[in-house]
Amino acid sequence: MSVLVLALAVSAAFCLGTGFVLQQNAAQQAPLSDFLSPRLLLDLMKVPRWLGGIGLMVVGMALGAVALAHGEISLVEPLVATNLLFALAESRRQTKQSLGRQGWSGLGLLAGGVTVFIVAGRPRAGVAVTDPVRHWLIIGVMVGLALLLTTYAKKSRLIIGPVLLGLAAGLLYGVQDALTRVSGQRLTAGGWAEFLTGWQPYGVLVLGVTGLILVQSAFETAPLRMSLPALTAAQPLAGIVCGVGFLGDRLRTDTGALAWEAAGLAGIVLGIVLLGLHPAMPRGTAEPEREKDLQPG
Repeated sequence: MSVLVLALAVSAAFCLGTGFVLQQNAAQQAPLSDFLSPRLLLDLMKVPRWLGGIGLMVVGMALGAVALAHGEISLVEPLVATNLLFALAESRRQTKQSLGRQGWSGLGLLAGGVTVFIVAGRPRAGVAVTDPVRHWLIIGVMVGLALLLTTYAKKSRLIIGPVLLGLAAGLLYGVQDALTRVSGQRLTAGGWAEFLTGWQPYGVLVLGVTGLILVQSAFETAPLRMSLPALTAAQPLAGIVCGVGFLGDRLRTDTGALAWEAAGLAGIVLGIVLLGLHPAMPRGTAEPEREKDLQPG
């Protein structure tokens, strides 16, 4: 693993985690009539704190894109998933809540899981799959699952809606990361003409805006602890599937390595859940009337 990729991915995680907290602080005050509507973004653009959070997220995504240009997505995604550590740090600064056993356990599981997965899997570049059917099949499954989760989220709202929206956004962001890597490869290989004539950059834009609407709707309707863990867990899993599925990323596949890779991913997910549910994470300030309005009809 190159030091450059490590530095870029961790820096991206810092920007994303801090940005998510600022976005949720602002989004929880947005009108509930904007739920899952592009109007939500227009309203939030008037809030300086939200713009600051978006600015950090954009920087984080840019750093992540550069990391993807120099490293495999199966390596970069687990590192970027540590954004939850930085989100917890920012939340803890706001709430003055100590980490306690749950916080330290989650931190150890997330950091340990990332280390185990990378050491056991040894992600490395391979030959990308050129068959477009395979590309569209994997992307279609991810986008289809995101659409299904969003449909159920719209019906359930406060019950499990924010969790489902977080999962849906994570799947879209994982695909977005894969297309970002493809776009970067096209730019390097053929210049701007090759870059602009491909569909991938426009796919990145559409997935980014759609994912942003899903994330802000989740932040608007519930505490950060309900949506961010799902988002943070789904994104690397979707990215790894795309990386191995059609980008040519290669992982060790002997029995022992697969067992450790699975254990590492399980540690990442469990650590994310423990950190996401930590008391230091913002609870939100939704009033009972807001919650009542969001109950399914």
